[in-house]
Amino acid sequence: MRLTRPMLALTGAVAVLALAGCGSGGEDANGDGKNAAPVMATGSLEHLAAEVKCEPNMQTDADTIRQAICEKGKEKYVLATFATDRGQREWIETAKDYGGFYLVGRKWVAVGEEKVLEDLRGRLGGDVEEGIDHSAMDHGGGAHPSDGAGKEEGGHSGHSGHGG
Repeated sequence: MRLTRPMLALTGAVAVLALAGCGSGGEDANGDGKNAAPVMATGSLEHLAAEVKCEPNMQTDADTIRQAICEKGKEKYVLATFATDRGQREWIETAKDYGGFYLVGRKWVAVGEEKVLEDLRGRLGGDVEEGIDHSAMDHGGGAHPSDGAGKEEGGHSGHSGHGG
């Protein structure tokens, strides 16, 4: 019996550590059991591109924004870095008006299909944000430019439901 007590104590200690999740990596900081995204990547556009194994095709190389096109198989996505947090946020808010999906990190953004961004998120961290889907909106009047005769371009009148 003397040999079994230490063995039981050791087994009990291992079980307690396993149940507590100590060193298991099975829970994120919220303790919800979901695997968290990696620590958010930072750095230059070239550094971020290297993290996701992309050879960036530079499109814009300015003081405030650097932007390149990357390819993942048949899919393309845009990777952009910003000089300031404010410049990044303004760019994102404007871009979201065009719809789409955005993987947002600290002073960087990746823009592409949702499935591509989820894969990138596994390597770069960040949060996926979705742009505005205008196709599902009710255009109930005044949303399109008028042709001057009360009809909106596209052949439908803009003030239906307003009694006239």
